[in-house]
Amino acid sequence: MKKAYVDKDLCISCGLCEQICPQVFKLGDEKADVVEGADCEGQDCCKEAEESCPTAAIKVE
Repeated sequence: MKKAYVDKDLCISCGLCEQICPQVFKLGDEKADVVEGADCEGQDCCKEAEESCPTAAIKVE
């Protein structure tokens, strides 16, 4: 199982991750967050969101 993580200290709330992969990422009150129970296994959009994040706040492991 691949999991996504958002570093809240690096996140600038640009919303790009949510646009790219809304089934995994959502914009919370202040920062982006991972949808509860979301799995990145087999979802190319997770890697795309990680690579597109302007502050490298997203990690997929």
